[in-house]
Amino acid sequence: MIKASLEDSFPELSKYIHQAALDPHLTDEGLMEICDSAKHFNFSGLCTNLLRIKQAREYLGSKGSIKLISVIAFPFGTVPSHIKQKEAELAASLGAEQLEVVPNFYTLNKEKSDVFSEELARICDIGLPVIVVLDFYRLSTDKLKLAIDASLDAGVIGIQNGNGFGTAVEDTNIRTLVELVKGRCSIKAVGGIKTLDKAIKLINAGSNHIGTSYGPSLMKELSNKIK
Repeated sequence: MIKASLEDSFPELSKYIHQAALDPHLTDEGLMEICDSAKHFNFSGLCTNLLRIKQAREYLGSKGSIKLISVIAFPFGTVPSHIKQKEAELAASLGAEQLEVVPNFYTLNKEKSDVFSEELARICDIGLPVIVVLDFYRLSTDKLKLAIDASLDAGVIGIQNGNGFGTAVEDTNIRTLVELVKGRCSIKAVGGIKTLDKAIKLINAGSNHIGTSYGPSLMKELSNKIK
């Protein structure tokens, strides 16, 4: 884990970063640049949408150290389960190596945790690692706990605090998730992570991954500080 020493953190920071390529207006050239940066800094992941997965796979080349991640039912999860399933299957067929799935909050809020879990379980059965995208600021602690437990029952390997819209993630949010997860899966922080200081605070709070559109600038900021 990254601690206070920037010298110690420099070779490790890239391993935490999942570079986002989710802008709907992103050009082909922009996607290629993002993929090139991900390869240059050897980020642990690159996250994009279904329309760009095939292209990103081509730009990144064969499967390697950079995990290609596809969002599913992004950003709100408000599509029928069978559509969500088809999205996940399509992502897998196009070269995605991991899925970030926005779950069915409607069933969660009706406390139908079995239905909530079953949808995720069917997607997990595809065979790719699945991270569930929760909604930290809209869920009570009890609902967060219910969502986490139901997601883990379904077979997910990670929890993400939100979809990156709205209020920026804080280290206190991640500490709450750490308490609820109890070491049972990974935690990914997203939302407003634009500075090195913010990224390191989130990692020290317990984030295993940092989802951001600012990966290259974080690496450059770190490089400048340790010169």
